Amino acid sequence: MAEHRKPRQSSLSGHTVRTAVTIVLAGAATATGFDGTGHAEPQLTPAQVKARVDKLYQQAETATQKYDGAKERADAAQRRLNTLRDEAARRQDRLNTARDALGSIAAAQYRDGAVDPAWQLALSGDPDRYLDDAAFAERAGHRQATAVARVREQLREIEQLRGASRVELTSLRSRQAELRRQKKTVTGKLDQARRLLGQLTPAQRTEVTGAGAAAGRASRSASSARDALERAGSVTAPDARAAAALAYAYAKLGSPYVWGATGPNAFDCSGLVQAAYRSAGISLPRTTYAQIDAGRRVSRSELQPGDLVFFYSGISHVGIYIGGGRMIHAPNPSAPVRVAPIDEMPFAGATRVV
Repeated sequence: MAEHRKPRQSSLSGHTVRTAVTIVLAGAATATGFDGTGHAEPQLTPAQVKARVDKLYQQAETATQKYDGAKERADAAQRRLNTLRDEAARRQDRLNTARDALGSIAAAQYRDGAVDPAWQLALSGDPDRYLDDAAFAERAGHRQATAVARVREQLREIEQLRGASRVELTSLRSRQAELRRQKKTVTGKLDQARRLLGQLTPAQRTEVTGAGAAAGRASRSASSARDALERAGSVTAPDARAAAALAYAYAKLGSPYVWGATGPNAFDCSGLVQAAYRSAGISLPRTTYAQIDAGRRVSRSELQPGDLVFFYSGISHVGIYIGGGRMIHAPNPSAPVRVAPIDEMPFAGATRVV
């Protein structure tokens, strides 16, 4: 019988091992490439950075207007809550006074003792005087009953105020949560924009944002308050209040953009508009969404200096028209308050508030 032998396994040579390792590493590199972690982010051109940054700024401005609206509502809720708490405290003081008075009456009755009125009459040495006193006591008892009823009513009122305060506090907390969400959105968008701009050289950043030219224009335009007043005088503005608002806006050229700011040294877009017209004695709402409905709508062909001009389909940006197809506005964190053509953004509508 032939002997059965186990076939001999051939060992891997050094060349074969190296080949296998190479294949494994190549496969790993390929897999890394597919999951996106092995490739560096492609370098963007300045034009691509500008497009992305502009989009981020627009999204941040939209969130800023929502933040401004939420803050306005939160502030109003806080004022209502404070009013309710103050009124509850005043009612509580009056209730405490009324309770003290009832306590004094009860203590006096306890000291005098609860003697039956018939026995008091029988034992009285002066029945006529007693009857007069009894009539007075009856009247006093009626006043006491009225005082007790008043205390009960005050208790009900205070409980109603406390209930309203609890409702208002819930509303306030909801507004504050909305504020935090919108703030997170704004800061996230602005951080992304800063990181993108950080990829550029200083010269490229200036080219993308136009900050250098804008600062120069702003500085020249706001050289003095006298120049600002002359620029926005009654000759160019159809209304004295519009002229005053324009004078304020001109005087603020070069001021930094800060989201959520309403002046006097920094502004966001709707904050600048609100502050300008506040200086003219006109109260405007805080957000672009509300400002567009604060006056009479006018067409683009009807624009006059002092009109409010709005941009983007979501009505997320606003400026003050100064004539000649230009406006003053607070653009974004990369540029200060400046003069700009209204054609640089998608026009959405206009409002005349005076």
